[in-house]
Amino acid sequence: MSGIFGAYSSSGTTVLEEVYLGLYALQHRGQESAGIAWIEDGRVASARGIGLLHNAVDQQKLSREAAACAIGHVRYAPVAGSQSHNLLPIGAKYARGPVAVSHDGLITNLADLTKQLELRGSIFHSSTDSEAILHLMAQKSHMQPLDALVDALRRLEGSYAIAVLLENCLVAARDPWGFKPLVLGQNGGTFYVASESCALDIVGARLLRDIEPGEILVIDGRGTRSLRIHHGAPCKGMRCSFEYVYTARPDSIIDGRSVYAARKEMGRRLALKSPCDGADLAVGLPDSGTTAAIGYAQESKIPLEMAIVRNRYVGRTFIQQTEKVRELGVRIKLNPISEAFLGKKAVLIDDSIVRGKTAEQIVSMIRGSGAAEVHLRIASPPILHPCIYGIDTRRDEPLAAACMSVEELRRKIGASSLGYLSEEDLTASVGLPQEDLCTACFTGRYLSSKNPMKEGS
Repeated sequence: MSGIFGAYSSSGTTVLEEVYLGLYALQHRGQESAGIAWIEDGRVASARGIGLLHNAVDQQKLSREAAACAIGHVRYAPVAGSQSHNLLPIGAKYARGPVAVSHDGLITNLADLTKQLELRGSIFHSSTDSEAILHLMAQKSHMQPLDALVDALRRLEGSYAIAVLLENCLVAARDPWGFKPLVLGQNGGTFYVASESCALDIVGARLLRDIEPGEILVIDGRGTRSLRIHHGAPCKGMRCSFEYVYTARPDSIIDGRSVYAARKEMGRRLALKSPCDGADLAVGLPDSGTTAAIGYAQESKIPLEMAIVRNRYVGRTFIQQTEKVRELGVRIKLNPISEAFLGKKAVLIDDSIVRGKTAEQIVSMIRGSGAAEVHLRIASPPILHPCIYGIDTRRDEPLAAACMSVEELRRKIGASSLGYLSEEDLTASVGLPQEDLCTACFTGRYLSSKNPMKEGS
């Protein structure tokens, strides 16, 4: 998972601090590293680092720089991906000039592309998907940079939302499926591209529209113009359902649908699908289950209580993963209010269960607070399959719902009962046609990345 942000000022005013602020609003999409890139004296300049944005990029130093066009990136990645040579945006100067890339998604044919490029003499310095784009462009040095970029995108398979910095323009593109969100905004003479609309709000920009699946948007001194990755080929939108379930911020609008409204509707439908009669209170697991809990409580007429407190000063980079920290687990981030649970029948609403460890710990904590019963409700279907398009459902540990029945998982977690949202209710909550929404992690219906109009198995 990653967050990308880009800005282009037609008046020449610097946009670096606005890119910094845009990334700040996207911090939930990545906490392992952050970076900003711009072009200076014909070369790519950057400020990048490990950790949260305020640790990775020195805002004071950035404020002393000037650039009318810049891109930024926040990233969540496995530990091996957080090494300095894998920090994004990645940039280089090739025969046609400087280029820098920020990318959210997963290129599924990366291994094949890398092998082909290496056989032609390319030397890779990172394990990022983005570096392949640079090498693909460099091997088309007879083309203009924009043409080389378009040619490179046509060779990619999988999911991507990218912001590319060329010497005189900002380019944004979304894969032909539209797996990853990408929006366009404007404030006066400055245009912005961002993973989510909440990042536009922080810089005072208005949301113009979503970048369409298969679209390449070029922003330069002439304004904006649109190209297609595949000429004449109809693109099949397959928005990631997990963006609405968990990844996106609730104050974002993705493909015309409010994330907040979608999650609230998930909670309402969950209350109808899996009621908890006689419950004394409904509690959302902060922060991912909070909005769904509102819908659940309103539909079921159960009092909603903010009875679990989240420590908002805990991040991945603030507390190291020592043995003691691993033992404490979720207790470091979440703490139930004992007075609210004592002797009560509680229904707990969360967004999803991946490996079940968090659910098991939080149910144990609530029981330890004196709750008589703890009923767990999940505002999405069971996650049965790994995501191959960019959401981290690591393969080194099994998915809980894929290994156990609902009853077996309930016993493992220690809940009094366990209920999920159905796929039909999920798609209805999002408000997009089922055929336009990717639910592969729930259903196993993967899509062919080679042909945007062909479904695979």
